[in-house]
Amino acid sequence: MAKKRRKAKEIISTKEFLYRGKTLEELKALDVRESAKFLPSQSRRSVLKNFNMIENFIKNCESRVSKKKKIRTHLRDIVIVPKLVGFTIGIHSGKTFQDIAIEPEMIGHRLGEFVPTRGLVKHGSAGIGATKSSRALKK
Repeated sequence: MAKKRRKAKEIISTKEFLYRGKTLEELKALDVRESAKFLPSQSRRSVLKNFNMIENFIKNCESRVSKKKKIRTHLRDIVIVPKLVGFTIGIHSGKTFQDIAIEPEMIGHRLGEFVPTRGLVKHGSAGIGATKSSRALKK
């Protein structure tokens, strides 16, 4: 009985990432169009329509990494495919580039989902003269 528990603990601790029954290495070995078969329907349609753009983006990423340059892009609508896992990409938020490390759990999502374009607004308290009652206060 104790042996079964040890084996179960070993299996749980060495669990690797699976996406729809495939390991990350198996998914990375596939072509962009072949890996699209494992994506949700909307992402699959987008990848199959724009696979040339995605392949060019991957080639651009690989060439910039080999030159030890940062990857920066305005393309927020690109679907994350398995070949992009492991890259750190600077995604434009409308104002700045925010670096995002692409992880296996992000497969099937779009780049723009991980960089918000709108920030939280935090208003301070009103200053002197901002309201009628505060005009009588001394400065």
